[in-house]
Amino acid sequence: MDVMGIIMLALLLIFVFLLFYFVPIGMWIQGMVSLGFGRITIIDLIRMRLRKIAPRLIVDGVINTHKAGLTNIKTDMLETHYLAGGNVANIVVALIASDKANIPLPFETATAIDLAGRDVKSAVETSVYPKVIDAPRDGYLSAVAKDGIERVLENPDNISRAVLEKGLDAGTAFEILSIDIADLDVGKNVGAQLQADQAEADLRVAQARAETRRAMAVAEEQEMKARTQEMQAKVVESESQVPLAMAQAFREGKLGVFDYVNMRNIQADTDMRESISGGSESESTSPPERDNG
Repeated sequence: MDVMGIIMLALLLIFVFLLFYFVPIGMWIQGMVSLGFGRITIIDLIRMRLRKIAPRLIVDGVINTHKAGLTNIKTDMLETHYLAGGNVANIVVALIASDKANIPLPFETATAIDLAGRDVKSAVETSVYPKVIDAPRDGYLSAVAKDGIERVLENPDNISRAVLEKGLDAGTAFEILSIDIADLDVGKNVGAQLQADQAEADLRVAQARAETRRAMAVAEEQEMKARTQEMQAKVVESESQVPLAMAQAFREGKLGVFDYVNMRNIQADTDMRESISGGSESESTSPPERDNG
């Protein structure tokens, strides 16, 4: 076999594969045998392939619904729901179950429930067999009373009545038939606990503010000490300038020897008076000595 023959054979095989892929003859024959001619056409199957819809899912759904007596369900209806992201298999099962249980469930309602994220199959089963929703695994449901617990303890049926009056099952696939309360257990007083926590938090805030004020006072005290030392340093610096000023005065002739001697005498006299006053104060404060003789 030459190269041209091999190429033609390969092209023929590819064509046959594509033909049977886009034209599912087997599913068309199955649909024609199950539903009769014209219910599912070759054009419908090819269109499903081109739109990336699973033909097997749609064909089985249409066959099952028609066999169950739902002849109004057509391929384009299931295709639209599939493209919208719905669960076609659940829709088919829910429609068949609701029809057998004499529950009115239009196709539009079923698809709306399914696209809303609900399990339409479970919803129909719950309508046939009411579902009992138990408490969590530990057997308790926690709640907080709005205006005290006395009313709840006196009449626990208020809980059931309030839930049923609120219509919490509205807009869902479920219907609340009854709420049975086996027991009530009063836990801790949440309000008192919150008040205690708030008081403790306020105490911590007050302590933090007091500590801040104490730290500011200590810092201010240290600042005042630093200023005092700074002023003392300036006084010492000023006193150190006195001899230099006197020497400058001697050089310029503004201060004579006689003036200098008088100043020294005054300074000596001042030192003597300070020493005398200091000695007398120490003698007056010390206790008198006893005469042992």
